[in-house]
Amino acid sequence: MSVPEVVPEAEDEERHERQAPRPASRRPRIGWRKLTFLPALLVAVLLATWLWFAQADLDPVSENALSNGQVSKALWQHVQLTVISTFFVLVIAIPLGILLTRRAFRKATPVAMALANMGQATPAIGLLALLVIWLGIGRRAALIGIIAYAVLPVLSNTIAGLKANDPTLLEAARGIGMSPLGVLARVELPLAVPLILAGVRTALVLNVGTATLATFGGGGGLGVLITAGITNQRMPVLVLGSILTVALALLVDWLASLAELLLRPRGLEVGT
Repeated sequence: MSVPEVVPEAEDEERHERQAPRPASRRPRIGWRKLTFLPALLVAVLLATWLWFAQADLDPVSENALSNGQVSKALWQHVQLTVISTFFVLVIAIPLGILLTRRAFRKATPVAMALANMGQATPAIGLLALLVIWLGIGRRAALIGIIAYAVLPVLSNTIAGLKANDPTLLEAARGIGMSPLGVLARVELPLAVPLILAGVRTALVLNVGTATLATFGGGGGLGVLITAGITNQRMPVLVLGSILTVALALLVDWLASLAELLLRPRGLEVGT
């Protein structure tokens, strides 16, 4: 006959503590590497570019293209084009995506997606030329072209994010008495935020790149420096316009990635 083993009380408590699941440590949403690496790289690239221009022997044509604050003016115009076009993309694409996921308007989704695809499939320079013929030279034509080119990622991601929601969660929300607007605002949109933000991030980078073509429609921007460098065969002007465009695109993408992490609902961070 075997004698049951007697486990001391302290040892038994220690065993239970080891077996009990420990709460996962809360990681910061944004690590220090993400905060510092890309800005440090951009600062190093811009500093190297500035040092190169400081000792470069520029001819009168290059000096004329870069003097009198024309670089800062072109950069500011480029930022304005990007911000304004992105604002209108969000105002158009997100409400339209929400509307197209409602039962009464679902049949119109293929038509809207076809139009959005058409806007991005059309070559940007050709679309801008058509808009200039229609609206005349100026910033308005450039902005409409940029907006048409960037609507697709935000619209498609908004529709995909809302369609990917678990139907049982929506039924449960309706079951506790939520109105359709309450379900949309408190359940559907928060769950779709990650996909929507990914589309916004893509649209931002697209807008920075497409805004370089605004110069052909009289919209200004860093494309002025790039085209001046190409037409006058002045490499320093071309290099400066290209580096500033790439740096701005990387900076915008970095800021959008931070916003994507900060605006993501906390309940969706488990397992990421």
